[in-house]
Amino acid sequence: MTTATTGRTTAKGAVGTAHPRVEGRDKVTGAARYAGEIPFADLAHGWLVLSTVTRGRIRSLDTGPVLGMPGVLAVLHHGNAPRVDTDYVGLLGLRPDPTAAVFQHDRVPHAGWPVALVVAETSEQAREAAEALVVTYDEEPHDVALTAGHPDAYPAGGHMPAVTEKGDLTAGLAGSAVVVDAEYTTPEEHHSMMEPHAATARWDGGRLEVVDSNQGTTWIQSEIAKMFSLDESSVRVRSEHVGGGFGSKGLRAHQVSAVMAATVLRRPVRVVMTRRQMFSLAGHRSPTIQRVRLGAGADGRLRALEHRSLSRTSTVYEFVEAGAGVARVMYDADAHRTANHVVRLDVPSPTFMRAPGEAPGSFAIEAALDELAERCGIDPIELRLRNEPEAGPVSGQPFSSRNLAACFREGARRFGWADRDPRPGLRRDGRWLLGTGTAAASFPAGAGPSTALVTAEADGTFTVRIAAADIGTGARTALTLIAADALEVTPEQVRVRIGDSEFGPAMIAGGSMGTRSWAWAVTEAARELRERLTPGTVLPPEGITVRSDTTEALGALAQKERHSFGAQFAEVAVDTATGEVRVRRMLGVFAAGRIVNPLTARNQLVGGMVWGISMALHEEAVRDRATGGLYGPDLAGYHVATHADVPDIEADWVDDPDPDDPVGIKGVGEIGVVGAAAAVTNAVWHATGVRHRSLPIRPDRVLAAAPSAGGGAADA
Repeated sequence: MTTATTGRTTAKGAVGTAHPRVEGRDKVTGAARYAGEIPFADLAHGWLVLSTVTRGRIRSLDTGPVLGMPGVLAVLHHGNAPRVDTDYVGLLGLRPDPTAAVFQHDRVPHAGWPVALVVAETSEQAREAAEALVVTYDEEPHDVALTAGHPDAYPAGGHMPAVTEKGDLTAGLAGSAVVVDAEYTTPEEHHSMMEPHAATARWDGGRLEVVDSNQGTTWIQSEIAKMFSLDESSVRVRSEHVGGGFGSKGLRAHQVSAVMAATVLRRPVRVVMTRRQMFSLAGHRSPTIQRVRLGAGADGRLRALEHRSLSRTSTVYEFVEAGAGVARVMYDADAHRTANHVVRLDVPSPTFMRAPGEAPGSFAIEAALDELAERCGIDPIELRLRNEPEAGPVSGQPFSSRNLAACFREGARRFGWADRDPRPGLRRDGRWLLGTGTAAASFPAGAGPSTALVTAEADGTFTVRIAAADIGTGARTALTLIAADALEVTPEQVRVRIGDSEFGPAMIAGGSMGTRSWAWAVTEAARELRERLTPGTVLPPEGITVRSDTTEALGALAQKERHSFGAQFAEVAVDTATGEVRVRRMLGVFAAGRIVNPLTARNQLVGGMVWGISMALHEEAVRDRATGGLYGPDLAGYHVATHADVPDIEADWVDDPDPDDPVGIKGVGEIGVVGAAAAVTNAVWHATGVRHRSLPIRPDRVLAAAPSAGGGAADA
């Protein structure tokens, strides 16, 4: 036995100081292994076969020749695959997307639907055999086109009410001195993270182990257990390193098919999606068609606000891209109506994608606010400040903190906004027209119940175990700093282990709730452990462990509107002869609660802003109406921003305390995306005098819209 010496330090706390990633060396040297790289003895490889038709039924699969090919072990399909259960509500309160429940029937509801899994000794053999498998279909007519006024659209809420309304909208618009009534559209967009979806499943005795790339091990554990009618204690999911998730890495076809194959063959089976398969099976952001109507007095104060958003979902699963939700937080009016509608089409199921709802929704509402500012002759920042609500426009709840005004004032000072000539189309730099724009941002600051284990080791160090997921955000490092401060030791004395369902239930990495949720659990456990470690405490060889559970504490938290806020600024250069749009500089200033690690927090905010540039100028997945498939479903055909598109980008923050919140963290993973595309779009108007209401602002759209100082519109 060892006598405890706590090693407490009186030095400045670790939280709030820049700290490199604790696993950074492992990642850059290749020591950190991702799901598709971890070795297993006797490993077999599965390759998914996807449908080549958009709608219909499988008439036959000619498996005989494939089974005779070298190394092929099995071909799973709807005629021989294990049956699974999808009649349950999962950990997040959602029913599973049937796309994940592979090979249960002969129906094909969209292009790229999984119809078979070929398993072989090597990945190369599995791929060759999968490409040789002949599948015959009975094809049916399909519809993949999202159109305004689609007759089959219906109100749908997803994770929020479908419709909110108060006041008389018609009277409010009629009584307004200035009215904006415009339609804004965003295209289908894809996550396209660097690490593809990968999973290995194996049985060890009577226990199933899945090594995966996911955003929550206990989430996947629960889903797989329910789907295969297993006790959760007989399923273990591990996911130590994740190369990007962005909302996409939940339960998908690759995990389920790997479990099926491992069950049939009784040996480990790995299934990895190809880049092209990810465009069909990993989810995406639905296109949106949004109508915004704003009515204001001559002073710019809103009297009426309507935001309607239409998105699409698949015919097998309802997912709502709730674009109208952001207006429920940002702006109030006596007459206020928001509505999210959805239409079922023959397309793959959309899913959560970084800032779901807020990213496309902020583009529409913030572009409309800019149009209102122009028509009222009021500075865009001043217009927004005049319309700051005192409480939640829909909920009526007080804000825990709302420092948006501070973000705008600090951002305007640093960006040089006071020197801006508000008139469009006047500034030039050679062949380039120059313009600046701004937009506001918000994203919810929630938390989910979590458990954590903190152990005081006999050697004087501390081990934290929590089923968190570091999807590239630096969560592992943030939790190290938080634990160190809670234990009153240095970060070097703390080891954080994550990504294992054995550690107990924890919130997923999603909705900007991960670090906040996990930090709460780690802090509670660390503080209790610190209280136990009085001087002279004798530690047994296995140390002393404390477990926390934040369920009760979360339930006691006061009901308030909790959000991160931000102000986005952009300067662009536009060549109307070539159609080029270049972002010259961007600045984002955010109010995001307590910043744990400035180094990784700034990376997250800048990364989100880069995604906003990409959203504004590049990203667009185009479906062929004839085939239902995508043109160029890969990173050659799907364009994203690169280094050349981002010459000068900066993110910073203002103080944003919440006295009622014991954690004080709000999350920075998604707020950087919100409003960024609108700021770029508003800057393009300021440069050219032309409003672009459809993203992305491609060169052909710039060329098609003749600049006019009066301010035209390019909706092509």
